[in-house]
Amino acid sequence: MLVALTIDAVIGWPQALYARIGHPVTWIGAIIAALDRHINREASSDLVRRFAGILATLCVIGLAIGVGVGLTALLPRGWIGIVLTGLLAWPLVAVRSMHNHVDAVARPLIAGDLTAARLAVSMIVGRDPDRLDEAGVARAALESLAENTSDGIVAPLVWGALFGLPGIVGYKAINTLDSMIGHRTVRHEAFGWASARIDDLANLIPARLTGLVFALASDRPRLAISTMLRDAHQHRSPNAGWPEAAMAGALGVRLSGPRAYGDKVSAEPWLNGAAPDPVARDIARGLAIYRRAMVAIAIVLLLLAIV
Repeated sequence: MLVALTIDAVIGWPQALYARIGHPVTWIGAIIAALDRHINREASSDLVRRFAGILATLCVIGLAIGVGVGLTALLPRGWIGIVLTGLLAWPLVAVRSMHNHVDAVARPLIAGDLTAARLAVSMIVGRDPDRLDEAGVARAALESLAENTSDGIVAPLVWGALFGLPGIVGYKAINTLDSMIGHRTVRHEAFGWASARIDDLANLIPARLTGLVFALASDRPRLAISTMLRDAHQHRSPNAGWPEAAMAGALGVRLSGPRAYGDKVSAEPWLNGAAPDPVARDIARGLAIYRRAMVAIAIVLLLLAIV
């Protein structure tokens, strides 16, 4: 996992490579989309659709873990095997892309270009960007940074450190299932039920670890931890509130709160609600915490490897 983290931090997933072969997550996504089209039938009852969703979820996760087990069996032991495992795990850790996507929001917002910042933030959140002011864009970027650090980096590394290639590939299958079908929509309320529940379980420990790492990597760890412990449970997600509340406390700003999705406004509670709204430069401060957190995680992985 340390090899995977290091490679991705240095080069990310090159666009030329993506154009040539795609990305493992898009391969998993294609399987999920095919299952969604063929067995999630709108004419079926909710019970049948839920059963179909359970079947689809187990098939995708089982296939992913099976591929991981098969590849691991083919790899040599020793340092060569470790390096090759890290190379195979590399595309499943989104360290550089996470930083670049949020930095792409921070730069134009700091320069006063709200239009460009709205366009950049629309690439990482689902809410309506045209209805976001500077504070709304900054909140969206920081919330995405906090939540996706858990889902896209810490959780894959945790499961990979515990179970190797099968663990990290299996986790990415779970997370991709949730992002594609784990929504409370008419189409996916029943079909995506199992995916959403399994994703909640898989992120239970990583989300809390992410919040702790953010707090310890900040300039105000006690305040970040106290804010996390006080406000995390107010979030609509059982997991996302932990890293988001820690980030809010670390920066001394409020996050979450009401947000617009299309024509609907979701009345979410505030995290660290007594603090002011974030401004453009708070995104840069959040990225600084993120970078320190990634270094801390790398050091922990190195120490674990040595032990």
